[in-house]
Amino acid sequence: MLKTEQELREDIVQIGRLVFEKGWIAANDGNISIRLDSGRVLCTPTNISKGMLAKDDLIICDMAGNKLSGAKAPTSELAMHLLIYEMRPDIQAVVHTHPPVSTGFAATGRALNQAILPEVVIGLGCVPLAEYGLPGTSALTEPLKPYIPRYDAILMANHGVVCYGPDVFSAYFRMETVEHYARIALVAELLGGAKALPRIEVDKLYESRTRYGVNARSTLEAGCPLAAEDIPSGSPVRSNGKFEVTREELIALVEEVLRSRGVA
Repeated sequence: MLKTEQELREDIVQIGRLVFEKGWIAANDGNISIRLDSGRVLCTPTNISKGMLAKDDLIICDMAGNKLSGAKAPTSELAMHLLIYEMRPDIQAVVHTHPPVSTGFAATGRALNQAILPEVVIGLGCVPLAEYGLPGTSALTEPLKPYIPRYDAILMANHGVVCYGPDVFSAYFRMETVEHYARIALVAELLGGAKALPRIEVDKLYESRTRYGVNARSTLEAGCPLAAEDIPSGSPVRSNGKFEVTREELIALVEEVLRSRGVA
């Protein structure tokens, strides 16, 4: 049964309070939207705490970003929401916040792409990292384009996280999963590093996704999530599955390869 506009307004207000109470936003951070129909979006306004929203504070815009109703200006990051709706007809709601731990990973240039939690492999595949873009400009949306078609949650470098789904609660729960995953990954790293699942187990989890009703957009061919075989011991995993090494470590690796080939 389809919800009325008033019910959808109540949903956004409820999600705004939840993300505020969880500490995923501060002051006037974050934004939330719901697709009303093929031509309209209901979204949060700019310069207001999402934890203190009233139903009448919300704005209705068209798909070009023009305000149709509401007393305030729409969120300055509305273009990001509209891009997601344009690229993903299956998506009906978008939630963008700054959860501290997952945003910490984004600020250090690290995607959440290790296969360490079965529920995350099944539900999200992994959470890639999009390059930084100036908030409120087209520079914010461009880095997201390669990831939107294949993933349902994206880390935004030095910014935060955006999640989306068939309704605003699904988008919120994906955000909750991302932050929970990040917290566990951080604890594992503090304890010496997470042990990723082997490829054979990752394959099994991917095969089970349809059984759990998950629309499996991300692919193993994309190198995400990274299985144990993909991660050299002691190497910090960076965005897009790349690894960072120091100059000294790189020299040592080259010398080792040369020695193994009888060159050095």
